[in-house]
Amino acid sequence: MASKLILFPFGGNAREALMSVLAVNEVKDEWDIVGFIDDDRSLHGRECCGVKVLGGRELLHLIPDAFVLAVPGSPTGYMHRKKIIEGLAIEPVRFATIIHPSVARALDAEIGYNTVIMPNAVISCGTIVGNHCVLLPNTVVSHDSVLGDYCCVGSNVTISGSVRIGSCCYIGSGSKMREHISIGAGTLVGLGSNVLSDLPEGVIAVGSPARVIKKAG
Repeated sequence: MASKLILFPFGGNAREALMSVLAVNEVKDEWDIVGFIDDDRSLHGRECCGVKVLGGRELLHLIPDAFVLAVPGSPTGYMHRKKIIEGLAIEPVRFATIIHPSVARALDAEIGYNTVIMPNAVISCGTIVGNHCVLLPNTVVSHDSVLGDYCCVGSNVTISGSVRIGSCCYIGSGSKMREHISIGAGTLVGLGSNVLSDLPEGVIAVGSPARVIKKAG
């Protein structure tokens, strides 16, 4: 029997995540998609691929048997993801994990809850992907790397072996991380950057090689 699923909010991440949910259902009827929810009342009634925005977060408590995929976040708002998700006030067991069928995932890779991994990603051996993460298409997380909770990783990102990425980071599309480096919590790596050395927490770094340009936030 398929499990009920609510997606939050009606943003780009959730609409793209819907594509992965639909792909999962093509392989196995796993999810009964209830709809989107969003705090913005002007979006109520909107739809994506036939799935409507049904209302606000009050529906989480009116449909207590539904799982939730909560994937807010953008380059301008990524630092608030943790607060927004915690504000839903639901138990961890209610969060879903969505992995597109095309993802190549090692048997010993660990993937947390409320995490979505989109098409053609590679999650290699010994890796850990935390809770509340978003990984966009064609991204590679190489062996023994660790991605902290509440991170967003863009498309076509290459994370080499034994990289440590702290919680609440935003890794821009097309960027690359050299092996054995660390990126501090709350840091943003800009589009197409090449990270060749450690980055501290709470900064914005861009370029090739990536250099810190300012504090985040």
